[in-house]
Amino acid sequence: MSQPSIVVFDLGKVLVDFDYSIAARKVAARSARAVEQLRSFLESSPLLVQYETGRLNRQEFFVEICRATGFQGTLAEFGEYFADIFTAIPPMIELHAGLRQRGIPTYIFSNTNDLAVEHIRRNFPFFANFDGYIFSYEVKAMKPEPKIYEALEMLTMRRGAEIFYIDDRPENVAAGAARGWRTILHETPEKTQVALGNFGVL
Repeated sequence: MSQPSIVVFDLGKVLVDFDYSIAARKVAARSARAVEQLRSFLESSPLLVQYETGRLNRQEFFVEICRATGFQGTLAEFGEYFADIFTAIPPMIELHAGLRQRGIPTYIFSNTNDLAVEHIRRNFPFFANFDGYIFSYEVKAMKPEPKIYEALEMLTMRRGAEIFYIDDRPENVAAGAARGWRTILHETPEKTQVALGNFGVL
């Protein structure tokens, strides 16, 4: 069996960490809810799923958030609070840079939203150095739904074992493996690097 020819990265908890409590503290100062309530709401609200599958646009999401939380600020203020939750994971960014130096095509494959993507583009230079991007809000489907995996295969023109896929969610990894992708459940940068070496990518 041939070795993978591309490497596909999940974004959150793989290349960047995130913490919704950062946003919750800022939003709470302008809303009717306590910080812990807001953290739980921002992490798990059905509104976020609707936003990240493109069923709500940015303005619609903001209106629903204001209705649910009593937030008193502007959309621009909310967008800044909501998106400024990320920190880089340096060993994974270095691993990606090493792949690029070897000429291996790389892709981002993420359940996310446009506010987060715009923030990461502005603040994390490594994000520009990929061959392509699949975002759930654009595809209108979230991992582990088949539609978003099909979109990645169409974009890359790769199938099965040609794809090496890194994700921290077992259900997302399992959906890739079911399509014949080479996969690693990301737990530590060291483990992921070893897996890439074992498959002949590094």
